[in-house]
Amino acid sequence: MAVELRKGQKVNLRKKRSEALGEILINLNWSQPQQKSAGFLSGLFGGGSNAIDLDLGCLYELTDGTKGAVQALGDAFGTLNSAPYIALDGDDRSGANAAGENLRVNGAHVRDIKRILVYTFIYEGAANWQETKGIVTLKYPGGEDIVVHMDEYGSDKGMCAIAMLENYAGETFSVEKLVRFFSGHEEMDHAYNWGMRWVAGHK
Repeated sequence: MAVELRKGQKVNLRKKRSEALGEILINLNWSQPQQKSAGFLSGLFGGGSNAIDLDLGCLYELTDGTKGAVQALGDAFGTLNSAPYIALDGDDRSGANAAGENLRVNGAHVRDIKRILVYTFIYEGAANWQETKGIVTLKYPGGEDIVVHMDEYGSDKGMCAIAMLENYAGETFSVEKLVRFFSGHEEMDHAYNWGMRWVAGHK
């Protein structure tokens, strides 16, 4: 069973009273747009002008005030067992990896994390959100999967704020579906009052 969130809907992750929340897995899966006469060799090597490199990442704010980002851009892959207690598994540059991209959150340190803004951005390629068919699934021990469909396709902006996780009573997280589009990290930062300084990066 899974819970599919509507935009603006918020749910709390369940936990057993005597146990830590456990590891939270946030998975992004997506598809490449259909190639338009890209040519035989281009098709073999996954190229073509329509190819999209979609990246998963997050902004985090810890309860001690520390702020930062976890993402492949800038090689900021994070760490699971020390601050920020969030780690990105890897970088799927083709959309062909069946496992997609995964952020992991150490639920044993929920008290140390104030909020997490999960996002994805198009590192390369045109903003064609409809053809990527992006789906984000949050999994955690003992609870139903939480599914967020990136189902608002009208934007030509290259970044999407997907969901917000916020500390709830120091014991668990609430999860809210956002699906809001921005032109880049800085605009998204301002919208959610993160207050970080941004410079151009690469991977």
